[in-house]
Amino acid sequence: MKIKSILFILLFSVSAFAQKAPLAAETVIKNAVKKAKKEDKNIFVIFHASWCGWCILMDKSIKDKACKPHFEQNYVIVHLDVLENKDKKHLENPGGEAYMNKMGGKGQGLPYWIVLDKKGNMLSDSKYKKEGNEMGQNLGCPAKEDEVQFLIEVLKKTSKIDSTALDAIADRFRKNAQ
Repeated sequence: MKIKSILFILLFSVSAFAQKAPLAAETVIKNAVKKAKKEDKNIFVIFHASWCGWCILMDKSIKDKACKPHFEQNYVIVHLDVLENKDKKHLENPGGEAYMNKMGGKGQGLPYWIVLDKKGNMLSDSKYKKEGNEMGQNLGCPAKEDEVQFLIEVLKKTSKIDSTALDAIADRFRKNAQ
């Protein structure tokens, strides 16, 4: 009886501390839509991977004190983990890559980001359309001046961030080029 109790406690302890599997992309987006409706915000979705240096820089930029309050006041920010290396596939959100592809991110590289309205409809994405490239190409984490300006235009169209805050955000993202 004692051995059964010990085994039960051991199994319970291991399962309690086991890492939870990531939520399915569909669930992440449904939860974000629900929260966005409640808070009257749009949704900023970032597709990323643990190995991606530009993804880490994108998160670091958004979480910077110059940017964080403005993003958080205007967006429900969610991440979908995709395109992980073989040994980290367990980090991926099931259905994340399919959702990224559906939202125009197939072959675009990481980070790829989109902005959805509070109903889950696409408002914008990170595909920067330069002259001669009408389809656009993912700019990932903005760093160069034209990329930063593209981000600012997206934020102007999809948020209520004022011009002073937009200038601060632009200044922070410009640091990514250094």
